[in-house]
Amino acid sequence: MRIAGLIAYAIIAFLVLPASPAAAHPMSTTAILLDTGPDRVTGVVELPIDRLEVALDEPLTATTVLQPAKLEDLRRYVLAHTSAGSWAVALTGGRVRKVDSVDHLVFDLTLTPPNGRTSNFPLTYDAILHTIVSHQVFVAARSGGQGDYTTIGILDWREHTVAVPVAAAAASTGTGFVAALRLGVRHISEGSDHLLFLIMLLLPAPLLARRRRWVPGGDLRRQSVRVLHVVSAFAVGHSITLALAALGYLAVPARPVEAAIALSVLVSAVHAIRPLVPGGEAWIAAGFGLMHGFAFAALISDLGLTHGSLVTNLLGFNLGIELTQLIVVALVMPSLLILARTRAYPWIRLGSAGTGLVLAAAWFAERTTLISTNPLNGVADQLVEHPFVLAALLAGAAGTASAVPRVRAGRTAGAVGRLVLPRLRQGR
Repeated sequence: MRIAGLIAYAIIAFLVLPASPAAAHPMSTTAILLDTGPDRVTGVVELPIDRLEVALDEPLTATTVLQPAKLEDLRRYVLAHTSAGSWAVALTGGRVRKVDSVDHLVFDLTLTPPNGRTSNFPLTYDAILHTIVSHQVFVAARSGGQGDYTTIGILDWREHTVAVPVAAAAASTGTGFVAALRLGVRHISEGSDHLLFLIMLLLPAPLLARRRRWVPGGDLRRQSVRVLHVVSAFAVGHSITLALAALGYLAVPARPVEAAIALSVLVSAVHAIRPLVPGGEAWIAAGFGLMHGFAFAALISDLGLTHGSLVTNLLGFNLGIELTQLIVVALVMPSLLILARTRAYPWIRLGSAGTGLVLAAAWFAERTTLISTNPLNGVADQLVEHPFVLAALLAGAAGTASAVPRVRAGRTAGAVGRLVLPRLRQGR
């Protein structure tokens, strides 16, 4: 059992290893919006100034980025991180506009083919991405500057190139659906706060709440049902607000939403340590799932999509989220179910929940502006970069713990003898 405990501590230690400076804050994203034409492709690049500040490690504001010398430096920086195969790339202009209450620096982009006639081409872009692993870049296109923007790809720290289908004049609905599905998968798999919220709710799923404490209990069927309730409740909660917000029926500023998401992780971590609502993990998941839905909607609501294409993107995005959640459950839950029957699990649960509590508190302080810089951003990046390593460590702890008998036979016989023999002698 000590070996399992050591592996569990290794998991926690792995989480707090120092990482390169980056940000777990998912609120600000870059968007590249393209208009395809017969002889060139034009568009805009919208960069969040707060992420530029972190990526370049220098103070930037909506005022300073427009100073001529600084604007030229930033233009050269973005241009150096943008290419389109053999096409000529030009970046001009420079202005600031708010996107979901966040200041963005906007440049005009012109892409010119070498033969004077547009065709499919690869767009490569890694500004900000080369430093902030949790950042994402949306690439969307439309034909001739009219109609809907359709998401054709999402760039991240692993993927810097997307194929732009100019020959088809615009991405098809099917392509948009696939891109939205990939976006849902990536946003959950790379969104450390969303992942941590789910994991915190899964930690007590194999247990029962008795006298304000978590104790082992319930057979495999009941434990599986509790897990299903948690995942389904979160899906229902975020689906409701995702649809309402993306369709324009509800609007909540981004910063309060992100603060509420950090609070949801904090509450779920406390609940994993000590039951706040005994048996109420599904209610917690549903309630805070409503707030997570607003954050999901912010990712796809600023692309100028009409009702039809937005519905398609919503379906794909939601499916991507649910598939990723099921993968997380499949990777984590078997190990938790095994460990929950061992003496090591209280330490694993408390250590993991304590780590989540600290991370959530730091996020909440940053997102409510109590602190200007989150010193634990690197910790969150470890979650983003090494999920399968963590799952493997957890599986190793489960395998080690399951190989050790909970109570050895000799000790059981001795314990029974010490309890029963004195009573038999007294009976004589």
